[in-house]
Amino acid sequence: MNFDEAKQLLLEAVLQQMQAKRGKQKNREVFYFSPFREEKTPSLQVNLDKNIWHDFGLGRGGGVIELVCEYLASQGTDNTRPDALRWLNNMMALPQQVKFKPVKPEPKLPSIKLQSIGTLKHRALLNYLDSRGISLGLANLYLKQVSIKNLETNRIIRALGFINEDEGYELRNPSYKGCFAPKTISFIRGTVPKPQSVHIFEGFMDFLSVAERNKKERLKGDCIVLNSLSNLPKALPYIKGYGYQKLFTWMDNDKAGLKATQTFAEFAQTEEGLSHRPMNKAYQSHKDVNEWHVATRKTALTITPQSN
Repeated sequence: MNFDEAKQLLLEAVLQQMQAKRGKQKNREVFYFSPFREEKTPSLQVNLDKNIWHDFGLGRGGGVIELVCEYLASQGTDNTRPDALRWLNNMMALPQQVKFKPVKPEPKLPSIKLQSIGTLKHRALLNYLDSRGISLGLANLYLKQVSIKNLETNRIIRALGFINEDEGYELRNPSYKGCFAPKTISFIRGTVPKPQSVHIFEGFMDFLSVAERNKKERLKGDCIVLNSLSNLPKALPYIKGYGYQKLFTWMDNDKAGLKATQTFAEFAQTEEGLSHRPMNKAYQSHKDVNEWHVATRKTALTITPQSN
């Protein structure tokens, strides 16, 4: 099998070899539980008409070769394109049923329009915040109620909106997880001028969880919310040379999160006077900060570092 032949393999057949569990299908798009990590909600989307994938947890996607490269990297093995081709030759045959057959006209992607941005008031969103252990007073400091419209279906989606540095929004509601582009990091200035510390979070629910445990107050230190691990490189210039003394990381307790933690640890070693403190031990029995916060909030004591 050469590269051209490998690209013609059905993504679903390749995912089956990776033992990825299939989730829901909507029209010509299927969600899978990502083979790159453990997760409770399927976040890898496959477009059956284009034979392409996108992993919302990583913020990356592509075709067959890119999928295998990412999979090999998650297994801790060599993951170049030739390595991916070797894996495919070992794992896949080329019967007709696993070849991708392009459809004639490619379907148009849904057109989304921003409808409105306002204060939080929709009851379902308020209940969702409560289920995630976030008080309305704190949420109002950082979140907006964002309404977007799918111009093809005329469906209105109302979601919690968390603004980023390029004025895009991370969007969440009980059944929707998305982004109104552009997508990048969010930087939140602390209450202390020129603070000694900076905190790094994967998502805004984790950030809000720590603020909630900090007596529902803003943190003294600056905060960076990645909004996707693929945005990690964008966070480093905000830290480099600024003069922070402590770097706190609040990554998920999975392979991707641990890898990101290691990246920040290595970066801290290049910055004079900057020490790194991973906070994972505080919530080591849980997937992420928010899951831990929800499970322990009734008996919670503030665990935010003194120099927060």
